[in-house]
Amino acid sequence: MDSLSIAILLGLLALTSLFLTLSSRGKGRLPPGPRPLPFLGNLLQLRSQDMLTSLTKLSKEYGCVYTVHLGPRRVVVLSGYQAVKEALVDQGEDFSGRGDYPVFFNFTKGNGIAFSNGDRWKVLRRFSVQILRNFGMGKRSIEERILEEGSFLLAELRKTEGKPFDPTFVLSRSVSNIICSVIFGSRFDYDDERLLTIIRLINDNFQIMSGPWGELYNIFPSLLDWVPGPHRRLFQNYGCMKDLIARSVRDHQDSLDPNSPRDFIDCFLNKMAQEKQDPHSHFHMDTLLMTTHNLLFGGTETVGTTLRHAFLVLMKYPKVQARVQEEIDRVVGRARLPALEDRAAMPYTDAVIHEVQRFADVIPMNLPHRVTRDTAFRGFLIPKGTDIITLLNTVHYDPSQFLTPQEFNPEHFLDANQSFKKNPAFMPFSAGESHADKSQGLWGPIFLPTFLIPLFKPSRFFIPPHPQLWVCRDICSPSQLCSYSQIKWLKILAEGGGEAGY
Repeated sequence: MDSLSIAILLGLLALTSLFLTLSSRGKGRLPPGPRPLPFLGNLLQLRSQDMLTSLTKLSKEYGCVYTVHLGPRRVVVLSGYQAVKEALVDQGEDFSGRGDYPVFFNFTKGNGIAFSNGDRWKVLRRFSVQILRNFGMGKRSIEERILEEGSFLLAELRKTEGKPFDPTFVLSRSVSNIICSVIFGSRFDYDDERLLTIIRLINDNFQIMSGPWGELYNIFPSLLDWVPGPHRRLFQNYGCMKDLIARSVRDHQDSLDPNSPRDFIDCFLNKMAQEKQDPHSHFHMDTLLMTTHNLLFGGTETVGTTLRHAFLVLMKYPKVQARVQEEIDRVVGRARLPALEDRAAMPYTDAVIHEVQRFADVIPMNLPHRVTRDTAFRGFLIPKGTDIITLLNTVHYDPSQFLTPQEFNPEHFLDANQSFKKNPAFMPFSAGESHADKSQGLWGPIFLPTFLIPLFKPSRFFIPPHPQLWVCRDICSPSQLCSYSQIKWLKILAEGGGEAGY
């Protein structure tokens, strides 16, 4: 591209930005916020390397509802439990639209469960939840899949023989395998190249999306389409994942028995055939590929990261780990594997699982929503089509809802009688009308208890003797842990090994 073309492109972008900025002021009564500059918006007040911290800091200056401009795009930011709850729960229909998120939307084109809107989203979500339930979502079959995968994971952990190891990749493989078994109909060996490719693509894209290039692409997608950088790898990775899924779909088409669907893909293919003559159907090949991608992408990283936090927290607090295992032993015993229904009889373990999710805060900034009509909210008038960002980190760390928000404390989910209590500010996957529109919300509630409880039934985990264990919601270090069977752990204690200094 020559210099004249670049100058013309930049001029058009500047004029478009100025028009959008000026037009955004002409309607509504927006919340206060920092004054934007043409084209740049409020980028000079934000750190692309740490957008979450910048937005949280602005909420302390402008309040729990404020306006910020991400380049030319106007966004209303909500922080704290009350503001988020009033928007997503009390006025859920008004805030139920899917906001602009180019790093995903420019690939999905609005197909799939994660970034569709309106009737398409409702139809796809209803279908996906129904199929996942039929294949075990909340029923026995997926529980058996998780327990089966847990046995493979335990076998991998036992291979370490008490030596320090990094659990990140083995946890990712286990979680991804369970999702693959539901979607594709079978699990993979841990060294299978297809499984390793899926995890590599997902991890790479999460790293790019959470970095400055991903943030900048969401703000200036048209400009960055012309600029080299790591963001270009996002769409290469998406394409590789799509090709991998498409190959599996073709194999399913060749062996499909409509009367005996084996997995999610078979069920979707059946639905496509049933609605083939309907011109308004949302069930077609692109939707299948994108929905499958959303389910894989949404579950593998978030659930795997939460499990890693669980390991680290329980190593940091060995008394919590011991109490969890005592409760599991008392309720489940040694003669059988735990079942999901055991959870009701294990309030402390349930509280720990919830507190891990709150404290880990794996999704601190929700994907953007959008108001579907001109919306009156807290004395302001937010124009239709305005994007909404909810800071879930400010919900999970709201001192009005949690007694000691900066500390890991299972008592946040226990009442005076040590029975489990729900907390309305618990929003690990958002809340309200579209709280499960992101595929993480479909996997998390059943994965964590069913996966964690069997792991901590036969084993004890602790940090290697020398490093200091530091656990916070952003950084977990060090990356290694040690695993021992209960019998060997008791032998270590009897020999004076202690609990790694904690």
